[in-house]
Amino acid sequence: MQNPLLADSPWPFSCLRARSSPAPTPATWPSWITLLGRWKSMGMAPGRRAENKVALDAAAWVFNIATSVGIIMANKALLATHGFGFATTLPGLNFATTAFVTLVMKWLAFVEPSYLPLPELVKYVCFANLSVVGMNASLMWNSVGFYQISKLSTVPVLCMLEVLFDSFHYSRDTQLSIVVVLVGVAVCTVTDVTVNTRGLIAAVVAVSTTAFQQHYVHYLQKKYSLSSFNLLGHTAPAQAASLLILGPFVDYWLTNNRIDTFDYNVVVMFFIALSCMIAVGTNLSQFICIRRFTAVSFQVLGHMKTILVLTLGFLFFGKEGMNFHVALGMVLAVVGMIWYGHASSRPGGKERQPYPGYTKEDFEQVNLSSQLELDEKI
Repeated sequence: MQNPLLADSPWPFSCLRARSSPAPTPATWPSWITLLGRWKSMGMAPGRRAENKVALDAAAWVFNIATSVGIIMANKALLATHGFGFATTLPGLNFATTAFVTLVMKWLAFVEPSYLPLPELVKYVCFANLSVVGMNASLMWNSVGFYQISKLSTVPVLCMLEVLFDSFHYSRDTQLSIVVVLVGVAVCTVTDVTVNTRGLIAAVVAVSTTAFQQHYVHYLQKKYSLSSFNLLGHTAPAQAASLLILGPFVDYWLTNNRIDTFDYNVVVMFFIALSCMIAVGTNLSQFICIRRFTAVSFQVLGHMKTILVLTLGFLFFGKEGMNFHVALGMVLAVVGMIWYGHASSRPGGKERQPYPGYTKEDFEQVNLSSQLELDEKI
């Protein structure tokens, strides 16, 4: 009887059948996930598979939380505490590392080939670069608390774009929850004494460009049938190249400091390497979570990360302008986001007018992608 693991299996097991088989190429390498699935399915009880799924889901949650929160803490320490104020070059290094990983995964045939026209890629990179530089500048010039709370403003801006361009309709509860978020952000902005002009401008640029980028991502994924990792494979090399070429000049204009004259000590080099490694983990966790969780589940995960960022920011970087009114604004903004997640996931909470080619699953995927992109943005 033929071994089921060798039946119709790709290299290396097919190589055991005949020495005359052609040499394997990366395109014919096995899907190790599928191969492991065969081993697991042989003799595994349904209860055992359910337990494994729960364990894998928990691991994915922990991995996503650790990378999403970790990159904010690492970049804050690097940009503010250790004076590496190069908010454009740093994401260029992050994207260069991520681009290398995506190229390796393509070579290993873990990512299917896809197509994205050059004009679309250029437009996306412009929005994405402004977004990531704005986010890093906001993190560098603002407190961690204000940075995280200002990010929540992306949701109301994105909702406005969806109403204007995609014919979305929001229920009264959803609209009221957005108002609560905006009130909370406004209270933080007015009462946080650490907020300065350049930090506020950076936050406004970050929020607006991030909302436009997310809206454009949904358009590209739908039109060209791109997964998040497909899109990352196209955009990461382009973003890395553009940010690394323009970064030193933009950073000199923003900070009046040259990156080649910076004092690179062991601690700074450690945090740069840590930031790049966590950036890869952040993108990989996005790839994992977008397949394992629903939009509602990821809303809960997003709230946990928001609270963790606020808590760790207070513990590691001090009060940074914290007072009663700022704390009240933070609470209002977080409560508003939790309310928004609950209200928009209910029937009628967020609906799109009938549009050919869109299904309920498409809308749920759009909600999940929006939350993922907002959480991973740095």
